[in-house]
Amino acid sequence: MDILLKRAYDSADSSDGPRILVDRIWPRGVAKEDVDIAHWLKGLAPSTELRKWFGHDPDKWPEFCERYLKELKSDLAAEDLNTLRRLLDEHKRITLVFAAKDTEYNNAMALRNFVLNEQL
Repeated sequence: MDILLKRAYDSADSSDGPRILVDRIWPRGVAKEDVDIAHWLKGLAPSTELRKWFGHDPDKWPEFCERYLKELKSDLAAEDLNTLRRLLDEHKRITLVFAAKDTEYNNAMALRNFVLNEQL
């Protein structure tokens, strides 16, 4: 299983596989017709409260990951998590798409780590 990460502002590539937006809000300044998004799984995004609390502060990363994993294991995320699992079963490669400027400390990175480490 290969899970790539790309910002919504980066160009799609034919090798991306299905591109899955994992943000709750559509990326600012990006027209839906200009970005190749196969699925928008809002339920896999952190809650607004958690996202605002985190603020991409690297010092909060470990606690953010703990709290985000709890959210992903909740009933609210179940349907979108099942969709993600199905996509992973169907495709050799997928790309998680996110809008954050920070490419190291963001929900897509955490989600990818959870999946690859079999925490979900």
